Amino acid sequence: MKKTVILALAAAILFSASAPAASSPPGTSAEAMIVLHAGSGAVLAEKNADTPMLIASTTKLMTALTALDLASPERSVTVQSEWTTVEGSSMYLRAGEGYTLRELLEGLLLASGNDAALAIAGSLGGDAFIEQMNRKAEELGLTGSHFANPHGLDADGHRASAHDLGLIMAAALQNDVLAEILSMRSSCIHGVTYVNHNKLLWSCRGVNGGKTGYTKAAGRCLVTSCERDGMQLICVTLSDPNDWKDHAALYDWAFDAYAEFKLPEGKPVEHVPVIGGPEAESAAVLDRGVCLCLPKSAQVELTARLPHFIFAPVPAGAAAGELVIWADGEAVCTAALRWAGEKSARESLFSGIYPA
Repeated sequence: MKKTVILALAAAILFSASAPAASSPPGTSAEAMIVLHAGSGAVLAEKNADTPMLIASTTKLMTALTALDLASPERSVTVQSEWTTVEGSSMYLRAGEGYTLRELLEGLLLASGNDAALAIAGSLGGDAFIEQMNRKAEELGLTGSHFANPHGLDADGHRASAHDLGLIMAAALQNDVLAEILSMRSSCIHGVTYVNHNKLLWSCRGVNGGKTGYTKAAGRCLVTSCERDGMQLICVTLSDPNDWKDHAALYDWAFDAYAEFKLPEGKPVEHVPVIGGPEAESAAVLDRGVCLCLPKSAQVELTARLPHFIFAPVPAGAAAGELVIWADGEAVCTAALRWAGEKSARESLFSGIYPA
């Protein structure tokens, strides 16, 4: 254990993962691409990732997210004739038939139904729904996106960046309904079987979701998610004629080169002497959990910044200090610490730490 003094009291642990250093990502044929860590948003690889581009039917991820902000999956929708005449991919809705929003979402995300997109948007406000899609983009902190329709057919001003699509996918994975639908290989609705267009669900180990897209102007667009050994990554490629191959290669590279580093909320970090109380010391614990994605080769150093001592009474939950996490000499995270109170577990982070 390596100890250093920082501010009043500090201690650090240094360890190295056994895996080799992270190599450069494989080349792709994509005009833009990104690989993200779903838990933290860390960018593992990118190319033109913040450039707004045509995104075709990957738009439907935002359509689905917005719909579930506005309505229950069990909401009933009666199909209007004007929703059935849109060009492109379809789930072949028929005017007058009734569907639940959940069924329309399955047709939207598995069959990439443009008619399903219109039915969802039309039943939830029409133009107001598109406005809500753009408000959702602002809420998610997207900087390169603007939506003009719910299906992704080419339109003036309809754009998103690969980075933004990765963040949209991360938000979709946090929604239980959407995460389930995106992972489905097929669904039978009103006697019709719809097969998911995402071929990687069958061919790439760990892939558990995604959305395809294509127009002549946008080219092939693909957003996927993949989980291996408990770590979830997201890959986006835009205008990529070899998208299936590129996603598989990028995932193999990323999972080989990176690992998650996790510390749970409430984890004791260090104990500090208490003066004037019944207990000799109090633990400083993590105020929130930490989840990072770091190269397996990285040397990770933890520095706890805490006072030499604290006077009783020790208020449980009060601010105590901070934990700084370093990787190869660079600070990658600063996490707040709080006091656990005067009666706290003796175990602490500095009695041993291991990568997740």
